[in-house]
Amino acid sequence: MKFRQLILVIACFALCATASAQVKIAERPPMGWNSYNCFGSAVHEDEVKANTDYMADKLKAYGWEYIVVDFLWSYDNPPGSNIGNPFQLRLHDGSYVPWLTMDKWGRLTPQPTKFPSAFGGAGFKPLSDYVHSKGLKFGIHVMRGIPRQAVWSKSPVKGTNGITADMVADTNSKCPWMNHMYGLNMSKPGAQEYLNSILELYASWGVDFIKVDDLSRPYSNAEVEGYQKAIQNCGRPMVLSLSPGETPVAQAAHATKYANMWRMADDFWDNWKEVLHMFDYAKSWEGVGGPGHWPDADMIQIGKLSKRGPVGEERYSRFTEEELYTHMTFWSIYRSPLMLGGNLPENRELELKLFSNAEVLAANQQGENPKQLYKKDGAMVWYSHVQGSKDLFVALFNIGDSNKAVSVDLKALGIKGKVKVRDLWKKQDVGTYKNSYRQTINLHGAAIFKLTPTK
Repeated sequence: MKFRQLILVIACFALCATASAQVKIAERPPMGWNSYNCFGSAVHEDEVKANTDYMADKLKAYGWEYIVVDFLWSYDNPPGSNIGNPFQLRLHDGSYVPWLTMDKWGRLTPQPTKFPSAFGGAGFKPLSDYVHSKGLKFGIHVMRGIPRQAVWSKSPVKGTNGITADMVADTNSKCPWMNHMYGLNMSKPGAQEYLNSILELYASWGVDFIKVDDLSRPYSNAEVEGYQKAIQNCGRPMVLSLSPGETPVAQAAHATKYANMWRMADDFWDNWKEVLHMFDYAKSWEGVGGPGHWPDADMIQIGKLSKRGPVGEERYSRFTEEELYTHMTFWSIYRSPLMLGGNLPENRELELKLFSNAEVLAANQQGENPKQLYKKDGAMVWYSHVQGSKDLFVALFNIGDSNKAVSVDLKALGIKGKVKVRDLWKKQDVGTYKNSYRQTINLHGAAIFKLTPTK
């Protein structure tokens, strides 16, 4: 083989290996826990560890693996404080009370009063190490752009020669609900270098998942690309999650190319009307999800919520038991990322049952191409294909105002003969059927099955 041909072959192998490595990032919908719905901005290190311990002990065996610290980890929430409105606290001169914890390069770092192991500049590395020691993965939430205090103080941008934060910020680009960041002008020299510098920092902490907020509404193409470039540059594989929605469906091709998951809607909470709206969002994104890129229906609102805000009083989920099953069933059949929002150590038997059914979770992790079969007269049916077989996952939903029978035309699913029906929540075979299957579903309830064609 000639030298030039050998070089081409080696390059081909390298490209294939790179492509393979990229596909393995979020090859299946990510499953984990996020601190926001139960602690808002006020989660502390011991609480993150407690949720880590619970997941490692009770949920890891079922595929749950990410522990994500949500927003304002650089802000000083005193122990026991609620989310409050810390991002609106500022003096007349525009400064913040207190300022966010930041290094000399304008990069936010964990506040040691909330994360004691970060003291002395250690960042999230000790906490990340703890999560990893349990066989889990570590993630963080960040706001799009660059801190305003870095702009005001003209912090130098790491990796550049003389470029400062004020030279790369777009001061006209502001989050409407959080006032401590400016957007980045990605056309300016140094803007990509700033993103490279923060991802380099996160990689040194051992971050496996990054949720970037204020990126999808409005959709910021250049900054989305910038974060993905920075992830590739840092050398550590990370899931890139875009938040919040409503992500424009018109940006599906871009989101699929540059992100691993993106929010279809605004923040989802434990309200039945929001479940109904999520069905519509999901339909609009039907056919887009696949290995490495997933439309995100937002976090699972099951368990103990709002211990310190951010929405309503401390409570267990307001969903009825039937609605809890619908919530978990739809997120599973649709193959949304599954991020638990409740405080895991306070789970009761019901929550654990909902999170530890391997047969239901298989629909989320092993289904292919979920589709809506129909939605009419207060009933809805979704289905997906079981990878590597002719089996199907099928979910029935009662979205009407009374108990009702929901039926499935097997021919509409492409099944010509008989099928064996297995109830996944009950973990038991129901029987063998031909032409159709029908079951009465309680108000706002759901059922999910595996259909196996018989020979």
